[in-house]
Amino acid sequence: MDKQKVIDTLNKILEFELAGVVRYTHYSLMVFGHNRIPIVGWLREQATESLTHATLAGEHITTLDGHPSLKISNLLETHKHAITDILTESLEHERTQVGNYYELLKLVEGHSVYLEEYARQMITDEETHISEVEKMIRKPG
Repeated sequence: MDKQKVIDTLNKILEFELAGVVRYTHYSLMVFGHNRIPIVGWLREQATESLTHATLAGEHITTLDGHPSLKISNLLETHKHAITDILTESLEHERTQVGNYYELLKLVEGHSVYLEEYARQMITDEETHISEVEKMIRKPG
């Protein structure tokens, strides 16, 4: 296992999850209208989950004797705050992140069951989240 590549990938995941904290918190502040309360609650749950995921990635980095990044990945402000726009941007973010977890899985597969299981669980979490967001965007009927 190329430990440095694993650490670099984990740092990319960490930076992306931290960006998710900022992204989902921002989105939660920009929701208005009749359904504001449940949507804000859901977005803030996503921010909390992103922080939890970032912490897990950081723990794996330090376990490998690496140094967790202080950066966050790029944040694009589109100034589009309709719920469908927010969900579409969220979907793009989550799809990119699931790709990062697949990259990690490829690096650790056959080398570390511990990291394989971590990557698989994060992929499961992210793919579940993606499917929920896709359902939220889908028009009824």
